[in-house]
Amino acid sequence: MPNRAVIKTDKAPAAIGSYSQAVKVDNTVYLSGQIPLDPETMEIVPGGFEAQARQVFANLSAVCEAANGSLGHIVKLNLYLTDLSNFATVNTVMAECFDEPFPARAAVGVKELPKGALFEAEAVMVI
Repeated sequence: MPNRAVIKTDKAPAAIGSYSQAVKVDNTVYLSGQIPLDPETMEIVPGGFEAQARQVFANLSAVCEAANGSLGHIVKLNLYLTDLSNFATVNTVMAECFDEPFPARAAVGVKELPKGALFEAEAVMVI
């Protein structure tokens, strides 16, 4: 089996199920989906969709850093929105969090997300 390590940080929400925040295999890190939970309270952040999107990327960033990377090392993002009319807001927030070249990504409309979140993102990072 290749070099495998579980990534964990208290700067991102603890797993609320049977999964790891991220798993590193060789130089690739697979980041689990992050919803907009405040890591200290484990509650959804207030303030609507934009605040939730910012928290999701902050949570992803914390997991990236725990794996000795950054958002800039993400090569693939999968985004899940309960309302696709928020897509423009995701683009705005992403433009503030990521530099070009932007990662490859998919955006999927979903009926609902855990804890009533409006947004979730998962990623693959290469370091």
